[in-house]
This record gives sequence, C-alpha cells and structure tokens, in this order.
Amino acid sequence: MSIKDFLESNNERLNKQLLFTAEIDKMTAISRRTLLIDKSRRENDAEHSWHIAVMAMLLQEYAAEPVDIGRVVQMCVVHDLVEIEADDTFAYNEKGNIGKAERERQAADKLFSQLPEEQGRLIRSLWEEFDAMETPDSKYAACMDRLQPFLHNTLTDGHTWGNGAVSRAQVEKRLAVVRDFMPKVYEWVQANIQQAIAKGWLAP
Repeated sequence: MSIKDFLESNNERLNKQLLFTAEIDKMTAISRRTLLIDKSRRENDAEHSWHIAVMAMLLQEYAAEPVDIGRVVQMCVVHDLVEIEADDTFAYNEKGNIGKAERERQAADKLFSQLPEEQGRLIRSLWEEFDAMETPDSKYAACMDRLQPFLHNTLTDGHTWGNGAVSRAQVEKRLAVVRDFMPKVYEWVQANIQQAIAKGWLAP
C-alpha cells in the first residue's frame, strides 16, 4: 500500500492533517552525516529531531535565560521538516550551503501549504524562529541541534569530522550559540575539542 491508498474521510481538514502526517514519514529516509553511537549506520532526520527534543527536556537548567520548553520541543521536532523537499545539507560543506536558505524557503512554501492554513502558519513560524536564532527559545533549540551531533562525534572517533576534514575553528563557529547561551555546557565542549585534536579526529 502507499499514499494513493489513503481512504478519505468526509472532513477535509482531517484529510489534510492525516496526509501531512503521512508526508512527514519521509523524514525517516533522509540520512544525515551523523553516525549512530553504535556505529551501525548514519542517523536519519526523524531520529535526530526526536533526540534533540528529549535533550531539550533534560538540559534546560543550563540555559542562560528562561525558556518555554514546550515551544522549544515543538521547534526541535519541526526544524528539519523542510529537508523532505530540500534534503539535508552537511553543516561544514561551504559549497553545499550556498543557496540553502532559498532552497529551504521554497521547500517550506510547498510543504506547509499542505496543512490547514493556521496550522501551516504555526509550524512555519516555529521553523522560521528556529532558523533566525534570535529568541531565547530558538537559541536553546539551536544549542540542542548542535550539541547532539557533537556528542555523537565524541563517541564515534570523530567520524563526521574526519570524513569532512573539519577544523577546530569550524566546530567552534558552529557551537558559538552553545558558548553564549549554555556556557557551563561549553566547558565540556572545549574539553572534548581538545581531546578530539589530541586524538587526531579534528584538525587543529
């Protein structure tokens, strides 16, 4: 069976909601660069989104400003939905990131318009807020998005860093939001960066 086998209800709003729910199942097929901790395979977008949502629930006490954890979790679970259309772009691929914003904007236009109008606006606003990283909630969500692959790298011999020939400066730039918004956690980040360089996982 497939999406063409969907049996419509007599409620158009419900049909849109259910079909969108089926559409986002595609997240499970989008592979990221991050290796699972057991090193068996690369994680997918859905796993990443779930993982950072749980992290957000756990690490709130280290945020520099108060955050609304409900909104943060919502951002975490929707922040990569646009990759259903735009695909995942490796954070440290400078060429690949050229035009990313426009690709993702077009993806958002296509994807979120499939929902009932006010729900599409809500999810898009959460996605845009996350991307802008201007509010405490979005900064905290962004910290989770950056800490999770960092943690995986520390536990998989720097797998993603090594494959991408990533340098210390690139990692520090990527985790600047953690430095500023979660300074206590950044102390742990710094210690792991030093270890990664010592082990040859990360270019100095």
